[in-house]
Amino acid sequence: MPDDETRTLSPAHKAPTTPAQAPASADRRTVWITRLLIVGLVLAALNLRPAITSLGPLLEEVRTGLGMSGSVAGLLTSVPPLCFALFGLTAPRLARRFGPGAIVCAGMAAVAAGLLIRPFVGATAGFLAASALALMGIALSNILMPVIVKRWFPDRVGQMTGLYSMALSLGTALAAAATVPMTQALGGSWQTGLALWGALAAVAVLPWLVLTRQAGARAAETRAAAAQEQRNTPALRITRSRTAWALACFFGLQATAAYITMGWMPQIFRDAGVSAGTAGVLLAVTMAMGVPLAFVIPRLASRMRTQGPIAVALGLCGLMGYTGLYLAPASGAWAWALLLGISNCAFPLALTMIGMRAKTGAGVVRLSAFAQSTGYLLSIPGPLLVGVLYQHSGSWGLPIALMAGLMVPQIVVGTLAGRNRTIEEELR
Repeated sequence: MPDDETRTLSPAHKAPTTPAQAPASADRRTVWITRLLIVGLVLAALNLRPAITSLGPLLEEVRTGLGMSGSVAGLLTSVPPLCFALFGLTAPRLARRFGPGAIVCAGMAAVAAGLLIRPFVGATAGFLAASALALMGIALSNILMPVIVKRWFPDRVGQMTGLYSMALSLGTALAAAATVPMTQALGGSWQTGLALWGALAAVAVLPWLVLTRQAGARAAETRAAAAQEQRNTPALRITRSRTAWALACFFGLQATAAYITMGWMPQIFRDAGVSAGTAGVLLAVTMAMGVPLAFVIPRLASRMRTQGPIAVALGLCGLMGYTGLYLAPASGAWAWALLLGISNCAFPLALTMIGMRAKTGAGVVRLSAFAQSTGYLLSIPGPLLVGVLYQHSGSWGLPIALMAGLMVPQIVVGTLAGRNRTIEEELR
């Protein structure tokens, strides 16, 4: 993929100095930029979910404050995958034009602006629009994370995927657990509680500003080499790859489960008699399971020839968790939260498989854009359907049965996506 930042980190492009000083100076600069890149990846990953999980524990207050119906609230939980699908399609072209670092930087700025604006617009339409702005920034970063890892850390795909997946899970859990206590500590205003997460996104902009500036300083020097790389990359008709479709379906089904969980699980527990604060902590427990497992699963998956057994194990945990949630939501709440947290670790598995199912950086960016955008499109009806079923049935029985049923095809397509092959081999 033609991007200036990739060449900036390449040892082949060293600043010309005296012969004795050149290697040491270039090595120090490369080490410094690599460390800053890791910091940037971690900070960006921390901000990829608080826009969503901070809303779940306060959804009832937001609905009351803005006059939302259950169906509109279901639409709100469907906005993330819709934005991820639509805006994610633009990520490869924008990355080729401006470089992935610049796009991630702009994405973090959009996240900060959206989170700071949306609580204070005073209307449902404005709340949705500001949420879409934040989600646009998240969508671009979602697509580019596997690309950045594959291009800049080709020998450490599992390790770096695990690192930013762990940071993503940590940000998800922190937003779920801390939003209600912070809101109460600041006077009980849900607007303030939601807006605070915009500050974390603003911090994430800073390292990417520096990285983008560093890349821009070398842009003229590397533009010709980047153009040549693009010309040498064969065209991939990604829609003809069975592995790409299996991975897209797996990504879509795990996203469906994740966004239903993040959007509705606190409400399920609250309707079962659990307090709002405890419901938020239960969601945090579910998300926190991804902190250690998001680091372990990619490393384990990258060492296995096929990743199907991991997909099966995660799906079975989801089936057990939803069954318990149906039968005894309050009495076994902590156990179900743990099981669903394990099941939600299908996300870092999907990201790892994106990096493993393509041989080249260009293949990864196309596979990432296709699998994530198509997957998020497939996941859109899920959270909305849960809201409609809940409103019309008056209970959580049907929605939970739907969630459990979706685990079966997720296991099937996860097994297919985990086969030891690449899209280049299939499309050759």
